[in-house]
Amino acid sequence: MADFDIIIYGATGFTGRLVAEYIHNTYPDLAWAIAGRSGAKLAQVRDEMGLPADTPLVEADASDPASLDAMVARTKCVITTVGPYLLYGEPLVAACAASGTDYVDLSGEPPFMWDMIEKYDAKAKETGARIVHSCGFDSIPFDMGVWFLQQEAMKRFGAPLKDVKGRVRGMKGTFSGGTAASGKETMKLAMGDPDVMKKLVSSFALTPGFEGPKQPYGNKPYEDADFGIWVAPFVMASINTKNVHRSNLLMGHPYGTDFTYEEMMFTGKGEKGEAIANGIAKSDPMADSGVKPGEGPSKEERENGSYDLMFTGTSETGERVIVGVKGDRDPGYGSTSKMLTEAAMCLLNEVADAPGGVLTSAPVFGQAIIDRLQNSAGITFTVEA
Repeated sequence: MADFDIIIYGATGFTGRLVAEYIHNTYPDLAWAIAGRSGAKLAQVRDEMGLPADTPLVEADASDPASLDAMVARTKCVITTVGPYLLYGEPLVAACAASGTDYVDLSGEPPFMWDMIEKYDAKAKETGARIVHSCGFDSIPFDMGVWFLQQEAMKRFGAPLKDVKGRVRGMKGTFSGGTAASGKETMKLAMGDPDVMKKLVSSFALTPGFEGPKQPYGNKPYEDADFGIWVAPFVMASINTKNVHRSNLLMGHPYGTDFTYEEMMFTGKGEKGEAIANGIAKSDPMADSGVKPGEGPSKEERENGSYDLMFTGTSETGERVIVGVKGDRDPGYGSTSKMLTEAAMCLLNEVADAPGGVLTSAPVFGQAIIDRLQNSAGITFTVEA
């Protein structure tokens, strides 16, 4: 029998601390522990955060598989914030898949994810381990936003929407330093391997055995005729689109095998909107953040952050459906730490009997994660039109 419900692996890092703080404040009766390479550093972080002196500490290191095996044997679920996952992630996935321990991460790294699908999906299905990638801003609001939209379409029309658009209407806050580091590792790998680059540009990189229809490119500004607003490429679209299509595959294609999904950000109307869109298209949004892994914004900055997303499509008869997803914290830290925790709580509770595998959020969580995010995490899902 496991000693803990949840172990936070990487609790000495910035996001790991936020997860620990959220669990401590929100789930006081949970049996949980913090884990990392150094017991002394864990004790220091525990004391700095004002956590109870008896908060359990677990030493584990990605370079020591035996220590990971020992850690995952003690818990029902591991939350890991230790990235870039391309560099440090596989040993923990291997340990969880072998032991049947649930796992959630913040990965937005397609090469890591398709490797984990190839290597560990079958084993995780056998042991019952739910390995759920991308449980932060990338990609829960987007994957679940599309799911929520399609649920509404099914209620209204008895059929899914074939072509769906995701739009970032507003966002205040920074991407995490870990996200930037992960992006750099991914591009470093892609630049040295044409096969990796080919997969990176494919919306179906995470759907082995299935190649759907040609998808919108989403890489050039244009004026969206549906709204009369200019749109620009959105930096997280390259991972979010892949996760949405994997979700569709894992659920048995409820969106259809001819489903298309485009994700971009609104920049405004007229010449001003066009100028902003063109500026974004030429920029590297992560290069300018200045945030390094392990660092992050102040509590005030996190609490003043927010995001506003829209998902839309039209029925075969031309009727439009619009849903909104909004978060009341900055996307990269404040909101992400809550989503990651609620994903783990969902595995422990509402979907405890869901089958194992290397998964995305919509197939394993469904409505349960939306309910949790709305009840506890300051994230809303609303039918707007």
